[in-house]
Amino acid sequence: MVQTIRFLLIIFCSVLMKGQSGPDFSILADKAFQKLYQNPDDCISYSQSLLISDQNPEHRVVLQNIISQAYAMKGDYVQSVNIYSQKDDTKEKENQSFFIQAAGDYNLADQYQNLDLYSQSQRIITGILADNKLLKGDNPRMNAITAKLYQLQAINFGINRNLNEALESLGKSDRYLGPHNQENQILEIENRIFKASYLLRQNKQEEAKHLLESTLLLAEKNTDYYFLQALVYENLSRYYFLKEDYDKASEILEKGLSRIESLPYNQLKARIYESLSRNFFALHHDEKYHQYNKLYTELRTQLDSNTKEGIRYIVKLVETNQINNLEFQKQKQTKKVLLISAGIITIILSLLIYFLMLRSSHKDLKKQSEFFQKQKEQELKTGPKPSEEINSGNKTSEKDPNKISKEKEDEILQKLEEWEKQQRYLDKSMSLSVLSSQMGVNTKYLSEVINSSKGKNFNSYINELRINHIARLLRTDPVYLNYKVSYLAEYSGFSSHSAFTTVFKSVTGMSPNIYIREISKNSAS
Repeated sequence: MVQTIRFLLIIFCSVLMKGQSGPDFSILADKAFQKLYQNPDDCISYSQSLLISDQNPEHRVVLQNIISQAYAMKGDYVQSVNIYSQKDDTKEKENQSFFIQAAGDYNLADQYQNLDLYSQSQRIITGILADNKLLKGDNPRMNAITAKLYQLQAINFGINRNLNEALESLGKSDRYLGPHNQENQILEIENRIFKASYLLRQNKQEEAKHLLESTLLLAEKNTDYYFLQALVYENLSRYYFLKEDYDKASEILEKGLSRIESLPYNQLKARIYESLSRNFFALHHDEKYHQYNKLYTELRTQLDSNTKEGIRYIVKLVETNQINNLEFQKQKQTKKVLLISAGIITIILSLLIYFLMLRSSHKDLKKQSEFFQKQKEQELKTGPKPSEEINSGNKTSEKDPNKISKEKEDEILQKLEEWEKQQRYLDKSMSLSVLSSQMGVNTKYLSEVINSSKGKNFNSYINELRINHIARLLRTDPVYLNYKVSYLAEYSGFSSHSAFTTVFKSVTGMSPNIYIREISKNSAS
């Protein structure tokens, strides 16, 4: 019976679409876009029913973009990329309308951004925005694409901590929004939320709070825009977290979660779960901390797996279309994942054996002394981040000029420095292949530069960054001295308590517990 009703609905939409003119399609597409923020599953069903009957290429690319975004909101990146790949390729690209080309390129940039491949996304965005056809502002449909592109650009700038540029791009996005439909109003609300998040990061906390509270009123005028409401609450909670009002922050987060708890907005849910676990950890509410941390860990694991599958899929798609993207082509063979896994296991086993052999020696004492001396030197130099210590360690290492040009090496080193400043080495899922994709750098080149410039392989490099980061926090922020070692291990990106302890001792010459004891003793005296 349900299937029959659904079939009749599709037939009805088909008949309706055949009699629709352009403006009528705009109304239907606007409704589909609204559903994106109400329930992604309803959005997919509704948009696909329109897509079945509409053969207009421009209409189809609009609907495909909406469906693709709905799958991305669910965290189903393979289906999101799959919908993008179903675009009409029966005509050569040069014979397609400019709108179809721009909409398709926007969707691809959005796919890259969903998969954390920000440099690839920014490259596409920059290319499209350089075309004056897009910026004329005389076509409402093109204006929506332009506004979305500037919004994507702002998010990219925000990821790279270029906050002034991010705010400037949001302003440009707003200029292409008109009062024509609900899509423009939704994009305006999103821009206000992003602006507030960047103001928070610029320590303009009261301005951000005022903007978020007024935005919440706009989002709640449409009572079924559940995603936008939850997104505002999630950002507003950060204000109270920064004020150390963890009770208020938790209350706001739970309000946001209540808006989407029964809906498949998995990316946003994961962020809310993570924020709730941090707040309840700060409140020493162990039961709720473990509850939300478990939910976050399970959902984050699922999303990370989906991201990896999405990257593999988009790599194959790019190769099929013969796009010269070396960093993607290097990932096409599944056996590389097995080789990397085997290499990591081998390194971990080697480290364990090495540390067991050193256990009875006196080298730990020397290492402890050297480590504390380094930390004191860092404090005298106004406390640079651990990433700076690693980055400056071995720049004089010899390099084989036949392997990589000096210019390419300097470019990779600059990207590594920016990556360290963002502290993305704390991401538990970070690997050489993932970093290579995010930076837009050949995996072989990246590995070669790390070995020659840092004097160590990738795993030793990232582990040392993590240990220096957590060791400095323990030394400079007394709050961390009260945390369990298992939490410190998870916070700094290690897969287990034992791995963290082993690497910590290799870097500092002592176990985490002994290090904490020494720091506490010095603080007390």
